[in-house]
Amino acid sequence: MSYQKRTALALASGLAGAAVLLAAPAAHATVVDVNYQCKTPIGDKAAVSPIDIKSVRSGSGYKLTMSFQKGVSSSPVELGKGAMNPSAVIKVGGADPGQVQVSGPANTAAIPANSPIKINDLTGTYTPKKSGKVDFTAGVLTIKALGTTTTCTPSNSPGPSLTLDVKAAGGGSGGEQSAPDAGTSLPRTGPLDSAVALATLGGTVLLTGAAGVLWLTRRGQRATG
Repeated sequence: MSYQKRTALALASGLAGAAVLLAAPAAHATVVDVNYQCKTPIGDKAAVSPIDIKSVRSGSGYKLTMSFQKGVSSSPVELGKGAMNPSAVIKVGGADPGQVQVSGPANTAAIPANSPIKINDLTGTYTPKKSGKVDFTAGVLTIKALGTTTTCTPSNSPGPSLTLDVKAAGGGSGGEQSAPDAGTSLPRTGPLDSAVALATLGGTVLLTGAAGVLWLTRRGQRATG
């Protein structure tokens, strides 16, 4: 293999690896106690449930899953299988403020009268319009059952259950620069200049990549000298 091909291969490998590192979003999740004040057909009720919000990358967006670790509200009569349908709002703050609607399946088993209503996991899709750091916080929970609607509102100003560094499709502005693509052409000024361009990718000095290119350059010069 010629020295030029070895140099190009080293540059391509380093660039691809750096692009992967830069593209991986940072995430921070925590379980947050949410004090729900519920307006029910038979009066006001209150319940505290730890809330967990997780995310999984899905195409250009993120699938969010909101989990309730304790029951919320109750019913004076038994709720038969499939009688209760939950939904909620997740508030989005930070670089791309807004909200995400999440919903879940009806109850798969009967819920006894006067017992806490266990909410199944609620899911929805968040597609960022701006790049940057965003956080996700539990919002209003809605429970529909037997033709009635119960609305539960967080009363303790809960903190975010999830924080993400997101990237908008098409490079939406949000104070974050887009990571160089693996297919981006490097300057054609010479192997050393290319090594410098790679070494400064994303503001990170890739010393091993630059050293490898310099070693190949010197070896090629000795071979042709």
